[in-house]
Amino acid sequence: MSLHDKIIGRLGFGAAPLGNMFREISELEAAATVQSAWDQGIRYFDTAPIYGAGLSEQRLGSALAHVPRDQYTLSTKVGRLISDEQDQQARSGPFSYGLKNKIVTDYSADATLRSIEASLKRLSTDRLDIVFVHDVAQDAHGDEWIEHFNVARKGAFRTLTRLREEGVIKAWGLGVNRVEPCELTLDLQEARPDGFLLAGRYSLLDHDQPLQRLFAKAREHQAEFVIGGPYSSGVLVGGEHFEYQQAPQAMLDKVAHIQEIARQYQVNIKAAALQFVLANDLVAAVIPGASRPERIAEDVAAFHAKVPDGFWQAMRDQGFIATQAPVPVKD
Repeated sequence: MSLHDKIIGRLGFGAAPLGNMFREISELEAAATVQSAWDQGIRYFDTAPIYGAGLSEQRLGSALAHVPRDQYTLSTKVGRLISDEQDQQARSGPFSYGLKNKIVTDYSADATLRSIEASLKRLSTDRLDIVFVHDVAQDAHGDEWIEHFNVARKGAFRTLTRLREEGVIKAWGLGVNRVEPCELTLDLQEARPDGFLLAGRYSLLDHDQPLQRLFAKAREHQAEFVIGGPYSSGVLVGGEHFEYQQAPQAMLDKVAHIQEIARQYQVNIKAAALQFVLANDLVAAVIPGASRPERIAEDVAAFHAKVPDGFWQAMRDQGFIATQAPVPVKD
């Protein structure tokens, strides 16, 4: 039950921006971004139905249609189905520029199978490698999240376990922004996920919770992680969003301090962000998102850039990296 040997490459592509996340992008720009990722050697692509109400899956499938299916790893998610019915009201949130199809939350066994079938059509492919149960957490469902979790436990978890045993998929897990559902899943006797796509919780900017509450238990269960949001929704690299919302001033101040340390050591902040995440041996891959081809080049360069030991020590000394967090070690 390891994600490391099921994913091609440790630097992947998070396809949420292809769903018009925070801004409207053209079909041409979306295709060029995926092509740039492919040309620069990225072979792991992650998407979800909720990203633009199917738009991300459609665009990713179209962009990858010309390459051999066995040469890349593909993951998507279940639990948020896309309806044919159109939403007549203006949509808010990060995907307000996406398609107008209504989104239905359903973690049952039947909905899981229907969601996979619909994703395969949008992605123009015959198989998925990894399937994550999406957003079964408090940030998505408020106080009702435990009710949704129990539906998923009896429905999606068992269905995906069966599909893995039958060889239909290679792995399954949860795709969430919170540690609580991961902890709860690891405690279950009947569910054995291969790992988790944890977004925003393990980054250079914010990593205490997984270190204190989750990683030791995950190691016991041989569960590994794909890390999403390594740039903390963009705020770490000059953006304005944190947790998909406007970043509070306290977070902007923290980022300014980290960026100043990076300047002192002539460190690319993207390089520090990516390499910090990947220094943890429980992390199988990291999937920054991009909607412009030039951003892919930046990510690849950051992945390979040299970060001096002095930077990591300064970050630790000033309390920006927890003492138990692993940092890159020079070969």
